[in-house]
Amino acid sequence: MRLGYFTMPVHPMHRDWSETLREDRAAIILADKLGFHDAFVGEHITDRCENVTNSMMFLSSLIPETTQIKLATGTANLAQMHPVLIAAQAAMFDHLSGGRFVFGISPGALTSDAEALGILDEDRNKMFADAIDVILAIWERDPPYDIDFPGNRYKVAINRVPALHLGVGYMAKPLQKPRPEIVGTVVAPFSPGVVHMGKRDFHPLSANFLLPQHLKSHWQNYSKGKMEVGAQANVADWRIARTIFVADDDKTAARYGGDDANSPYRFYYGQIHSKIARSPGRLVAFKTHKDQPDDEVTDDLLIDQLVIRGSVNKVVDGLLALHAETGDFGEIVYAGLDWVDPALSQRSMQLMAEEVMPRVNAALGKPAVRKQPASVK
Repeated sequence: MRLGYFTMPVHPMHRDWSETLREDRAAIILADKLGFHDAFVGEHITDRCENVTNSMMFLSSLIPETTQIKLATGTANLAQMHPVLIAAQAAMFDHLSGGRFVFGISPGALTSDAEALGILDEDRNKMFADAIDVILAIWERDPPYDIDFPGNRYKVAINRVPALHLGVGYMAKPLQKPRPEIVGTVVAPFSPGVVHMGKRDFHPLSANFLLPQHLKSHWQNYSKGKMEVGAQANVADWRIARTIFVADDDKTAARYGGDDANSPYRFYYGQIHSKIARSPGRLVAFKTHKDQPDDEVTDDLLIDQLVIRGSVNKVVDGLLALHAETGDFGEIVYAGLDWVDPALSQRSMQLMAEEVMPRVNAALGKPAVRKQPASVK
């Protein structure tokens, strides 16, 4: 089983933006040194706490600072930009990174972003679906271009003014063939969108704020989509994100992992809880059953159910229990949060990579995915 990293860290509003950007870069540089397989970075335009406004731009700063980790948009919000721009930028990023690019995609969930861009009342899921169709068509075709899918809002043509003998009228293609891996984050239980991901060979990443009992539905729907196109689903393609804190002792893990009022885990789930509660119906992701009253969903409940915290052995047990509940999957994606205590946060990542994952893989009878680098001091 691989180990990945995901950062939508939700920094407190009082923190300096430049400082939090440096901190988030440092976390991914550390993840690279520790042998994490990939690093996903989210993006929002209008959120003071979630500080990355463009994930590709942020990740580009990490290309020369890392050597092996794959750099993943987590996600590129396709409804917020014309697909020609995203296709060109993603293709260039793939070349700049030497093929260390994973294309994570979504419509973009933050309604204040949509309002700022004048698309609040648009069908952003339809815009997303139209955009990915066009992006893939650009990558698959040679000029001259005349991309005009029925019902698609984006019509892309270069057939009136090209000068191909001068190089004018070409659109860039990625380094990876036939294309980079495409990953979609799944944030709802029983999401029907995962069926479509299976049909198109896009890979699911189950969000860290979903209750474990809902995760298996993602694999079932992904497998259904694969079956409908005559293909076999591969568990290696399924990623599950979890909020994890590993410490040298259980007391420290309990305190920093949620019990303390200043815990970054408590702050994170307080923020996520409040934001999701603003959208009618979305609290179901936190509920043990769909009819559970909203007032039963508390920050304490979320920490208890969604934070895997403890010493190495306790976290190993927690991950093995998760595996027993969900069935097999290909990658556990460690959610990075604000570094209230940098030493504890970095130690958690180190213990996760060097102690927890080898024991989990050994218990599951899985070989190490790749050799772990030497210990980071």
